Amino acid sequence: ANSNRLFLNHDGELVSIRLDGTDLQKHIKIDGITVYGSSYNENHLLADTPTAPKKTPSKASEIYKAPKGDYALAKINNDLYVVTVPLVGKDGVTVNVKDADKASFPAMKLTEFGGEFPSWGAEGNLVFWTLGNTLFTYNIPEAKLFKEELAREKKEKALLAAAEKESEDDEKKEEDEEKEEEEEKKYTAIEQQIEVKVNRAIPQGEVLIKNARIVSMKEDEIIENGWIHIVDNRIAKVSASAISAGAKAHIIDAKGQTVVPGFVDTHAHMWPAWGLHKNHVWVYAANLAYGVTTTRDPQTATTDVLTYADMVEAGQIPGPRVYSTGPGVGFWGYNITSLKHAKNVLKQYSKYYNTKTIKMYLTGNRKHRQWIIEAAKEQELMPTTEGGLDFKLNITQILDGYPGHEHSFPIYPLYEDFTSFVAQSKTAYTPTLLVSYGGPWAENYFYATEEVQGDAKINRFTPKSELDTKSRRRNAGWFMKEEYVFEDHAVFVNDLVKAGGIAGVGSHGQLQGLGYHWELWSMQSGGLSNHNA
Repeated sequence: ANSNRLFLNHDGELVSIRLDGTDLQKHIKIDGITVYGSSYNENHLLADTPTAPKKTPSKASEIYKAPKGDYALAKINNDLYVVTVPLVGKDGVTVNVKDADKASFPAMKLTEFGGEFPSWGAEGNLVFWTLGNTLFTYNIPEAKLFKEELAREKKEKALLAAAEKESEDDEKKEEDEEKEEEEEKKYTAIEQQIEVKVNRAIPQGEVLIKNARIVSMKEDEIIENGWIHIVDNRIAKVSASAISAGAKAHIIDAKGQTVVPGFVDTHAHMWPAWGLHKNHVWVYAANLAYGVTTTRDPQTATTDVLTYADMVEAGQIPGPRVYSTGPGVGFWGYNITSLKHAKNVLKQYSKYYNTKTIKMYLTGNRKHRQWIIEAAKEQELMPTTEGGLDFKLNITQILDGYPGHEHSFPIYPLYEDFTSFVAQSKTAYTPTLLVSYGGPWAENYFYATEEVQGDAKINRFTPKSELDTKSRRRNAGWFMKEEYVFEDHAVFVNDLVKAGGIAGVGSHGQLQGLGYHWELWSMQSGGLSNHNA
């Protein structure tokens, strides 16, 4: 836009400086919707304070000046906007684009379902962005012409309707039909799906494990001195008697060892390096080293996890299976206005991210949550929820049909009526006791009672800085054993399993790999049999 100045985003405001870093000028501050929020005072009628805290509009996280012309491109939450940058004084101006058509300076909202990685075309007329594996192209001149043509058609129809109306009822009917038609007509970006196909790396060969103590998945079966035959990437046979294998088979004598099915961590925040991807991910290696072969991340924060998961699936990097909800449908990014709006938000996940699941993260009031689950059911998405230390919220989410619950219910004891309610609802309960609600976290107990800092295996798979931060000094403090609540929460887990309910082991990413075992021990502490655990 100006070869003598650099344009920068500074805390939601477009500013510029000379090439030598001097002469800071403010141009435009862009903000958008005011999200619903999540704090107690904001969401509850019986607040502790007489007035709710003041909410402020969401700031632009990214702003890019057009290479030519007077436009600026802004990303606010997960939506993209183009705003005209006015010629004003050195202090700039603030423009709110909550309703872009009514902004104080010409503006337009580009996205219907959200967008990432926005950029300008060379002439400042085209905007590009992606969502999942889809590239969007938005032509600004075409969009303006489309809008002008739509306004002209609307004016002509209004004149025609006024001339031909026969009664007030007919007029109202025509207005309703016109409104529906206007809602359907809207300029949209061109979509181009990008497909990148690679050959999946499938292991080849034959492995025979013998003399192992095998905990199978057949009820409570335990096979002493058992045999396991593996061909390529499949377990071909598990037997209590000898299995014959090919001459080139790799033989492993597991005498004195126990073989169990791969562990499934149902709440695993494994967040690799964001932005620039790496070919070796230590969090994946650590989980594999401790037997975790399948993971599910309910709230990835960014979409980087989705592309890392693709790399694991293709065999380009080693790792456990990485399933996730993608970024949460969270209170920090939305203020759902209608069922239609909820459907558009969820299309990110059903059509573009292809996650199959979502995390409804304290997103608004009960009506908002009902819109989200209705949209999820229509789009065949499996939603889970955030516990949020709110027992009433937890109950209403289960009543409304949400099939997943993350984090422990925040009170104890829980009686048979509630146990039956959760069990019969078939809501999958992942208590994440390492970060227990209602008392000191279980992870503090294990850091205090287990040797972590000097353990050779965890040192091999965990960066020194990471391990030191977690294990040398625990800022949470030291607690008497009776202060911990994880054993009490675990009693409910045992009751739930006995009642036919669904429970999952989720380590919350607190300590990669070993943390899964700590969570498993915590859940078993309430009376679960070893096999059930």
